[in-house]
Amino acid sequence: MREDRQRLDKWLWFARFAKSRTLAAKLVASGFIRVNGQRTENPAKAIALNDVITLALSRTTLVIRVADLGARRGPATEARQLYISIETAGEPLASEDDSR
Repeated sequence: MREDRQRLDKWLWFARFAKSRTLAAKLVASGFIRVNGQRTENPAKAIALNDVITLALSRTTLVIRVADLGARRGPATEARQLYISIETAGEPLASEDDSR
């Protein structure tokens, strides 16, 4: 894989969205992940900087932008630097005026 890309399951594990890489692969394979608006079931899907990832988790949906590719699974503070949350607390992603 190119240097500017990383496997989706590996990145999810580095960013601490899954407790193990196996669980990250299962999360992707189950269809609960979208990359740039496209549903993916391939854990080996290559992601790059600025890709938007939507995670449909059991109690919430997260929309994040890839800020960095991980090199290891480090502490939570290091993992938090791998992504930027797109949604703000309690505010919708689009306003009612945008629905036209």
